[in-house]
Amino acid sequence: MKSAAGRQGGGGFAAAAAPADRGQLGSSSSCRSIEMQHDEEGDITQKGYEKKRSKLIGAYFPQTPGMDPSMGQERRTPVTPSSSSRYNRRRSSGSRDERYRSDVHTEAVQAALAKHKERKMAVPMPSKRRSLVVQTSMDAYTPPDSSSGSEGEGQGDEDVGDGEEEDGGGGGGTSSSREGSINMEQWISRAVHSSTTTTSSTASSSSSTRSGGSGAAAGRLADVLAQHVHISAQHHLRHHRHHHRHKTGLLSHLSLRKRRRKAEPAGLVQNGNSEPRRSENHSAPPDVTGYTNNTAADGIQVERAPPGGGGGSAAHRQTPKYGNAELMETGDGVPVSSRVSAKIQQLVNTLKRPKRPPLREFFVDDFEELLEVQQPDPNLPKAEGAQMAAMRGEQLGVVTNWPPSLEAALQRWGTISPKAPCLTTMDTNGKPLYVLTYGKLWSRSVKVAYNLLHKLGTKQEPLVRPGDRVALVFPNNDPGAFMTAFYGCLLAEVVPVPIEVPLTRKDAGSQQIGFLLGSCGVTVALTSDACHKGLPKTPTGEIPQFKGWPKVLWFVPESKHLSKPPRDWFPQIKDANQDTAYIEYKTCKDGGVLGVTVTRTAMLTHCQALTQSCSYTEAETIVNVLDFKKDVGLWHAVLTSVMNMMHVISIPYALMKVNPLSWIQKVCQFKAKVACVKSRDMHWALVAHRDQRDVNLSSLRMLVVADGSNPWSISSCDAFLNVFQTKGLRPEVICPCASSPEALTVAIRRPLEEGATPPSRGVLSMPGLSHGVIRVDSEEKLSVLTLQDVGSVMPGALMCAVKVEGVPQLCKTDEIGEMCVCTVATGTSYYGLAGMTKNTFEVFPVSNNGTPISEFPFTRTGLLGFIGPAGLIFVIGKMDGLMVVGGRRHNADDIVATALAVEPMKFVYRGRIAVFSITVLHDERIVVVAEQRPDSTEEDSFQWMSRVLQAIDSIHQVGVYCLALVPSNTLPKTPLGGIHLSEAKQLFLEGALHPCNVLMCPHTCVTNLPKPRQKQPEIGPASVMVGNLVSGKRIAQASGRDLGQIEDNDQFLFLSEVLQWRAQTTPDHVLYTLLNSRGAIASSLTCVQLHKRAEKIAAVLSERGHLQDGDHVALVYPPGIDLIAAFYGCLYAGCVPITVRPPHPQNIATTLPTVKMIVEVSRSVCVMTTQLICKLLRSKEALAAVDVRTWPPVIDTDDLPKKKPPLLYKPSNPDTLAYLDFSVSTTGMLAGVKMSHTATSAFCRSIKLQCELYPSREVAICLDPYCGLGFVLWCLCSVYSGHQSILIPPSELEVNPALWLSAVSQYKVRDTFCSYSVMELCTKGLGLQTDSLKSRGVDLSRVRTCVVVAEERPRIALTQSFSKLFKDLGLHPRAVSTSFGCRVNLAICLQPHRLGKLADQGTSGPDPTTVFVDMRALRHDRVRLVERGSPHSLPLMESGKILPGVRIIIANPETKGPMGESHLGEIWAHSGHNASGYFTVYGDEVLQSDHFSSRLSFGDTQTVWARTGYLGFLRRTELTDASGERHDALYVVGALEEAMELRGMRYHPIDIETSVIRTHKSITECAVFTWTNLLVVVVELDGSEHEALDLVPLVTNVVLEEHYLIVGVVVVVDIGVIPINSRGEKQRMHLRDGFLADQLDPIYVAYNM
Repeated sequence: MKSAAGRQGGGGFAAAAAPADRGQLGSSSSCRSIEMQHDEEGDITQKGYEKKRSKLIGAYFPQTPGMDPSMGQERRTPVTPSSSSRYNRRRSSGSRDERYRSDVHTEAVQAALAKHKERKMAVPMPSKRRSLVVQTSMDAYTPPDSSSGSEGEGQGDEDVGDGEEEDGGGGGGTSSSREGSINMEQWISRAVHSSTTTTSSTASSSSSTRSGGSGAAAGRLADVLAQHVHISAQHHLRHHRHHHRHKTGLLSHLSLRKRRRKAEPAGLVQNGNSEPRRSENHSAPPDVTGYTNNTAADGIQVERAPPGGGGGSAAHRQTPKYGNAELMETGDGVPVSSRVSAKIQQLVNTLKRPKRPPLREFFVDDFEELLEVQQPDPNLPKAEGAQMAAMRGEQLGVVTNWPPSLEAALQRWGTISPKAPCLTTMDTNGKPLYVLTYGKLWSRSVKVAYNLLHKLGTKQEPLVRPGDRVALVFPNNDPGAFMTAFYGCLLAEVVPVPIEVPLTRKDAGSQQIGFLLGSCGVTVALTSDACHKGLPKTPTGEIPQFKGWPKVLWFVPESKHLSKPPRDWFPQIKDANQDTAYIEYKTCKDGGVLGVTVTRTAMLTHCQALTQSCSYTEAETIVNVLDFKKDVGLWHAVLTSVMNMMHVISIPYALMKVNPLSWIQKVCQFKAKVACVKSRDMHWALVAHRDQRDVNLSSLRMLVVADGSNPWSISSCDAFLNVFQTKGLRPEVICPCASSPEALTVAIRRPLEEGATPPSRGVLSMPGLSHGVIRVDSEEKLSVLTLQDVGSVMPGALMCAVKVEGVPQLCKTDEIGEMCVCTVATGTSYYGLAGMTKNTFEVFPVSNNGTPISEFPFTRTGLLGFIGPAGLIFVIGKMDGLMVVGGRRHNADDIVATALAVEPMKFVYRGRIAVFSITVLHDERIVVVAEQRPDSTEEDSFQWMSRVLQAIDSIHQVGVYCLALVPSNTLPKTPLGGIHLSEAKQLFLEGALHPCNVLMCPHTCVTNLPKPRQKQPEIGPASVMVGNLVSGKRIAQASGRDLGQIEDNDQFLFLSEVLQWRAQTTPDHVLYTLLNSRGAIASSLTCVQLHKRAEKIAAVLSERGHLQDGDHVALVYPPGIDLIAAFYGCLYAGCVPITVRPPHPQNIATTLPTVKMIVEVSRSVCVMTTQLICKLLRSKEALAAVDVRTWPPVIDTDDLPKKKPPLLYKPSNPDTLAYLDFSVSTTGMLAGVKMSHTATSAFCRSIKLQCELYPSREVAICLDPYCGLGFVLWCLCSVYSGHQSILIPPSELEVNPALWLSAVSQYKVRDTFCSYSVMELCTKGLGLQTDSLKSRGVDLSRVRTCVVVAEERPRIALTQSFSKLFKDLGLHPRAVSTSFGCRVNLAICLQPHRLGKLADQGTSGPDPTTVFVDMRALRHDRVRLVERGSPHSLPLMESGKILPGVRIIIANPETKGPMGESHLGEIWAHSGHNASGYFTVYGDEVLQSDHFSSRLSFGDTQTVWARTGYLGFLRRTELTDASGERHDALYVVGALEEAMELRGMRYHPIDIETSVIRTHKSITECAVFTWTNLLVVVVELDGSEHEALDLVPLVTNVVLEEHYLIVGVVVVVDIGVIPINSRGEKQRMHLRDGFLADQLDPIYVAYNM
């Protein structure tokens, strides 16, 4: 499956790892594509393109005879001016995000994609309802607004306002040397685009493709699978010729399907050639489920490092020790006394309990055992270098006039040169807003300090004392106010905590910031006047408390609000000490916010180190575009600038949005020496630089690139230099730096002297980096990362790289590690978090022999990289962006860069792409989310998505698990306008991201599924017997009690005789009472009334119908008394009745055909019914549904003649047919079984004994009376046992849900029977009404048994919630139980046990009839009991007590041998009331004998058993029944025909469905089925259609996690689409047929390829 060519979902066909195709098609075909571009004038048609493509690539296919090989060689035409100018014009329309773009990379991506151009994508496009495509909400259309803050931070910075991005020049690729390559990428992008979405039917993609129109889902998927096979065939080139004709432009063929009511004919052969194509592939559709792990080609292997963790083990995670093994051996390092534990063990052994694995094992997931332990690949790159040496920076020179602290510096400049400018702020027009001089800064800061200490709170209780923390909340356009507040705090010795302005009460990250403020004990927030006015206010004008924030006092430290300090008050200016100077906030990967504390010494030392490395001098001018509240902006433009009396020109973010060139203009205007920018600012300047003539950057001696630690910043630097070199920018001026909140500035490139050699670059292989090793790569390879250095170690610091995981051991020289620094100038702790602080700020790196390399602690920088030649530092990414997939490391930034290099970009917003990983099935999975533009079409987006998948797969050799597009502006933002990653991830996992497009590719990325199970050859019978004996297991068999002695009415063999006897002996005893929806008695029948009516009906049958003995009569009656009378009438006339559910008046079209079918299959010679239904059968609607002329005679029994039949029929032989029982199984099969008179009487007798039924009893029945136990209880039992049945038709509950329970209460019933659908109606309909029911006097305390009649596994969740809900009405929790019956035996178990022990046991402990089994063992047909609450446990409830006269054995369905107790097998039953066979038109003798008269293959081979078709197991319980014997419980697991064989294991649909329903609140119902080995999950959505796509990843995740299965198709439908039969069971096969025939009208169909 995962051969290089067959990567299906990610579409990535592993370019770098597919040498087979590469040699042939690779290099030269891409050059040819360039040729094609050059000789193209105007646009090329699809036909022309196909022709040309076949010429160019023809050379690489096996020659067909008669084809001229020279056709492959094209003459090269010179480039015409028009084509290149056309290129320029076209390029300028969409701006490129240079910040992330390296031309090498874009070309690599294009080249990788070019390789797939030939094998078109075979991912079927998801189909979606029209209403979903048209986004109605207006806000979806707004372009991504980034005004919320000031600066795009985070790993995807937002778009330049829309207009600029579109109209700005085509930045970057203007130098003629690149022309060719970009032409090529554009050409390829267009070619691939047109070749897959064209809709004109051309010679190459034969018209049959489109003939299916928007073909049925089946046709579509069949194509895909067939194509999928074609692609995965290794010899794909050889096949290409045959396939060239009918290769479908699948993407276009799967055009969006509009809502279609009309059912299309189900067609697997929808497209003419799917059949021949399949035969040509010599293989069936691939078994996507039977995954094996031959991924050697891609090297994506889950490594298991040897326990010793040999060389390079940094790349592999250490396998965790199984269980809490370490804890078990010692208690906190102290050996535990083994004697004590032995004693306890002995005690445990003596307790007679079913042997269950001890709990401890359970809570450690033994997934590890199931995984294939992959052998480490010897060819994987390993670090081979020597151990690195720590790198020391230059000495921190002590300059005599350096101030002893920053406050001292401020005081000095404020008094010596008060007129010197400190800060100039620009407004949004680019005009200076105000100039802050050093004098003003000093005097204002003093004022702020005084007011903070003396004017807040009272004199006795000041609100702020030295050392307290206060929040600084300033907008990004007011650096002056921020500076005065910051220095005011420093002078007052108060600790400032600068944070972002909270915009709304529910800002994505502001809650976390609130937690930080709370943990820092902040009670005062300083803010500017304008900001204070802009904060949200309550109607009373107060500022509300923000979510998660502590209560704070807002204080505006502006001169007009402050008191003047008295003459004699001066702040105390100390030398820098170890007190905390300020706290900088940092957002972690998981969204939590930490505060990094920086001491005064560290702050000062850092300023000195920066001054030395940047050679800052007094009065220099510096332009700052960065956020001045934190990070590089704060360090250079607020702290170091003051130390050196520099002049800062601050460019607010708002001005950059209006005029991206503003910072360059200010550099020219002020002849600034230094500028601090991010690569984004350089990119924006490139986009906009066309309109500028007089730019001169010769004054710049240093351009600090703050995000130099992002490896992709190099492309912005290069492109910027390229354009501005002509404007006086010197190459050596660009100085990337690397920094982190914990370690402050980690490294910065020094401005070089003129003429020195420019720094070298690293071109590293990405596959190498993913294994954590450095391999220099020639630029030929596609997967390379080009790195620039970020300069050398800071002055006074010592730096090293340590292994990413485990002990901080020094890396080898060619190994990637986390950079650590040892210097005074770093943060000292995470505020209030001692443990995390120790791990980050107090690291002691060790060498190979385990000795620390320094006595001083190091600080982890959070940056990944290495120290290169000449002591230069190279950073390849951040720890936060690290994703470890299958043991290989990938960097989120790299993946974003690859996605951005995929052309054309016009469907999504650049810079609004989030990449994160989620953990599914014990490994990280990559998720890419991008914002889609409102105007892009479905096909465009889907195409872009599939290309992104291919590109990431080719370049990083890693599959993307999920790629989602969301409407523009819906990804959560940070206050600075970037993407709030952790919030986006949170929304994704909660199903609240609301994407408008989703592509899941679990098949390509999930490579760690447990091995498929290989079936073992069967063991012979002898070995089984011996094995069971040896292991002490008993053969699983059980039986109900004996039928006992005959009572008075048991001498009758026939029910008709029993009725006649009752009519004589107790004529006026009421047998039946029918209730209407108001709970009133609609009608009732005494013994004699029933007898009389039955006689009249018998007379009608013989007169009007002229029926013979043994003729079949269909009874089509609503649930009620007529049905019972008609049944006995048939018996009196010697006819065989068949009860049939009448058609539903509102739904004749679907219900009438079933009636007709039963009438025909049962060979009924006449139909008896009521007048009303009689009319219905002849109505217009009925005419439309079936052929009315073929009905047998219909007799209505509403007005009966007064005459009796001459004599009542008495059957001669008790083994003749009494009645036929027809029912539709859950798989949609109609099956009728024959019940003889003997079986019927035995059945009634068995029920009478089990339920202790006597004439004095009353029983309430709320069931459908048409088949199975429901019919027997409704029609037969009362006549046999004489008890009164209170009949409640379930349909009446839809009108009045309380009807059944009120009746039970009113008639003081002790025993009642219902179905699951009735129970569900009560639970849902009466959930909130228990109090009102109680007040109306409903009392269920007399109920001792409430039995759910069903033919399925007991629905334990429903019965439990029912018991819980109605406990308040007195229902005993143990009253509710279930029965079990099937076609061959209508009731095997029934009635809970009135157990001797139950009375004394009280209600402690779980219900004794529930066990928990291990779901994973169950898939292997093994039963393993586990403790409640352990992982993968499945609760099963026993199916009632085995009926008297019934024997059960568990047999192997394949070999028919008896099975031991610990195995899951088929339930076989032997009893007097087994049905005597199927009644079918076609004599299916084989089935008949197999189902009704099977014998065991060994053991007791004499007994004749009936096979129930259900899987289950037996358990001896500890409970005794009334007779004092231990009671055997039968557990039904599921129907054999519904079970799904996937990956060699047996899955029951209900288990998967239960998991799925739990995943999201808006999934109301779910059904699963398989289709050509794909698992299809259908979910009903209760919510808006825009939530539909949220469900796809959640469903895929949960099924992977809990069942180790990959979902193939997720179908989201409206409520009520999943069909349910009368017993409330899901009709999964009907659903499947509807899906294949495209009749479900789904909201969304996702194909997880």
